[in-house]
Amino acid sequence: MASALASRMGLNALWKKTPKTFNVTIATMDADLKFSCEVLDHDIPKEEGVTLNFLAKFFPENAEEELVQDITQHLFFLQVMKMILDEDIYCPPEASVLLASYAVQAKYGDYDPGLHKPGFLAQEQLLPNRVLNLYQMTPEMWEERITACYAEHRGKTRDEAEVEYLKIAQDLDMYGISYFFIKNKKGTNLLLGVDALGLHIFDPENKLTPKISFPWNEIRNISYCDKEFTIKPLDKKTDVFKFNSSKLRVNKLILQLCIGNHDLFMRRRRVDSLEVQQMKTQAREEKARKRMDRQRLVREKHLREEAERERDELERKLLQMQSEAQMANEALLRSEETADLLAEKAQIAEEEAKLLAQKAAEAEQEMQRIKVTAIRSEEEKRLLEQKMLEAEILALKMAEESERSSTVPPGSPGHPAHPPSGALPPDIPGGGVSSENLSFDFKDTDMKRLSMEIEKEKVEYMEKSRHLQEQLNELKTEIESLKLKERETPLDILHNENTERGNSKQSSFKKVP
Repeated sequence: MASALASRMGLNALWKKTPKTFNVTIATMDADLKFSCEVLDHDIPKEEGVTLNFLAKFFPENAEEELVQDITQHLFFLQVMKMILDEDIYCPPEASVLLASYAVQAKYGDYDPGLHKPGFLAQEQLLPNRVLNLYQMTPEMWEERITACYAEHRGKTRDEAEVEYLKIAQDLDMYGISYFFIKNKKGTNLLLGVDALGLHIFDPENKLTPKISFPWNEIRNISYCDKEFTIKPLDKKTDVFKFNSSKLRVNKLILQLCIGNHDLFMRRRRVDSLEVQQMKTQAREEKARKRMDRQRLVREKHLREEAERERDELERKLLQMQSEAQMANEALLRSEETADLLAEKAQIAEEEAKLLAQKAAEAEQEMQRIKVTAIRSEEEKRLLEQKMLEAEILALKMAEESERSSTVPPGSPGHPAHPPSGALPPDIPGGGVSSENLSFDFKDTDMKRLSMEIEKEKVEYMEKSRHLQEQLNELKTEIESLKLKERETPLDILHNENTERGNSKQSSFKKVP
């Protein structure tokens, strides 16, 4: 733990504003790197390559107020995020999801469903492995929950998202605490925690809840002699606390952290120096300028999007009108073709009517001829009947003469033969004329009126904000049913107990106004 802390690079906790004024201390292994000499001149291993990490040594109490410069804030954000993912800082599962959503906002900008499709976070490390192993949830399920929170951060810039991330992270129990293994007078193993608020004594198995805390404003003196370290409270009635560390170098590092944090603790509670006030004023002006530029860009983007929507709407309506005009032209062509066809049919019908009239006239003439023929047949029949009557009268006369001459000798003429009955006149067939009726349906074609009116739509923009604790509780409720109790780490159990008791690192010691 000591070597890990020693490998951090310190930044002045008031985070001076330009790269030239950074108060930087770099350490690797157990030796401080100084700017006055080269890296290889220090007491460091030279057989292998040396990796130097750019890390903050003193953590701010309020990141939003103390991290004035954007680059400082961004580098500190990367460090805190890495410490949470590496589990150097314990983070509850629900807070991990919310922090991951702010990290995604800082990296990808506003959520776009068309661009940020399912799976776009597959290669990102956003949650500690402890959290991933604690629940029966697939990567897709985690991504879905992170994306749901991510979508609510629309409109936040990278800097704003990083600030929100740090505001949540700075309330975590292990935030900014440097731990050292120590032993008290009785030889009991303990942990010493040094942070921006004071000194804390922990049980080695519980890094979340200190057994006792010493705020910086209640400490009168800190010193060490060889491996023995002494803390003298401001209240002389309070017992002096002594402990032993494993190495003298560790005591030097502890004292260095104590002096630096105590100095920054007191400076934060005094009026800022003229230089710091100027830097903060410049930072506020710069942020105001960026905010105005961002608002201008947002307005321009909104106007551009509105113009694009209007253009798309006009193009859509133009295409619609072109389609309707084409359909109208096609309907007109069909109407003209139908009119030509109807005219042709009318001409044919007229010719057929003339033909039918001609046939009717011919039929009338035929009927007249048949009537004349029938009259002639009646006359001939009457004459034939008259002839038959005369023949019968003649036959009767001849029969009477035959009876009178019955005494005539043989060899006289034979009996007269009855005249044959006259054949009936042939029937005169009647002629009939049938006529054909033609009908035509004419359908009027209704033309649709083309609409030329363009409607302008308004897009309501609403940003939903929630209280941080409500978000955390909601996330915790969502994933609690999938939690695997048997995989809870001791820190998870301790965090849950602290949450139930209402304990936090702020309640461990008296707040300093």
